[in-house]
Amino acid sequence: MKKKLLFFLKCLIMLGIVILFCFWIVMPQYLNNYQAALIDKNERLCSIDEPKIVLIGNSNLVFGIDSAAIEEAFGMPVVNMGMHGNLGNPFVEQAALKNVHEGDIVILSYSNFDDGDVIRNPQLAWITIENHLELYSYVRPKDWKGMIRAYPTYLKDCLELWTQGIGNMSSEDEYSRQQFNEYGDNIYGRPMLAPGTDFSQVHIPAIGDATINRINALDQKLKENGATLLVAAYPTPICEYTPDREEYVAFSDKLGSLLACPLISRYEDYMMDQELFYNTYLHLNDQGVQVRTALLIEDLQKYLDGDQ
Repeated sequence: MKKKLLFFLKCLIMLGIVILFCFWIVMPQYLNNYQAALIDKNERLCSIDEPKIVLIGNSNLVFGIDSAAIEEAFGMPVVNMGMHGNLGNPFVEQAALKNVHEGDIVILSYSNFDDGDVIRNPQLAWITIENHLELYSYVRPKDWKGMIRAYPTYLKDCLELWTQGIGNMSSEDEYSRQQFNEYGDNIYGRPMLAPGTDFSQVHIPAIGDATINRINALDQKLKENGATLLVAAYPTPICEYTPDREEYVAFSDKLGSLLACPLISRYEDYMMDQELFYNTYLHLNDQGVQVRTALLIEDLQKYLDGDQ
């Protein structure tokens, strides 16, 4: 019996050593890529102990906002929590529940309102959180089943990067952690539309009950803490694939009627010349950032003034 117990204890010790080796040595391997920007964004979000403006959404915010201009316009600290769209809305949405203060304004800017209430790419989520325990709260309890399934693939990739000595390298392009400023905006120089940019994915977003119900539940939670939830439009390029303006009008009307929180902007007002975009239908160039930021400031000011 003692031999069996000793063998079991040795197995537990070996398992613990393997886990610690994987967790603290092999992980992390993505400290300088686009996803690692969440480390810095989360640190800023949790460090501001006063009313603030928190922007939440996908890369339309990463490559589409001048947070300093918003901060100057309203005299409130701004945090741009925009992240890669393949994480899914439920992942990035968890930022709304962190360090909530009375007077906070949380603005959702989603390009999809039928997200299935899931993390879209659990492996990408692992690349994002790695062994940064402070980021694990971005994964809801219901999402851990999918995360556990994705972990072996993520760990295999980490082992390959570690053994080859090429982990934690920076790409030095717009998709590196170093291209984000203190607010969480991507500041890589984007002077014009990139040749060959594909706009074929431009579409009217779908709306799903699960997504609307989750957003409305978030609205209630924030209200209980004295914070305000708002929804704002994302920019849409005017090109050969763009639906008619009337379709965006109808979408704005429908979405506004379903949300418990205010929709402060009209999607048809965010239809913009394709020359203001950068390399996808969601990413703006430097000029486009200024145009879109001015629109958002105007919409938020109208809401605060009671004009909506």
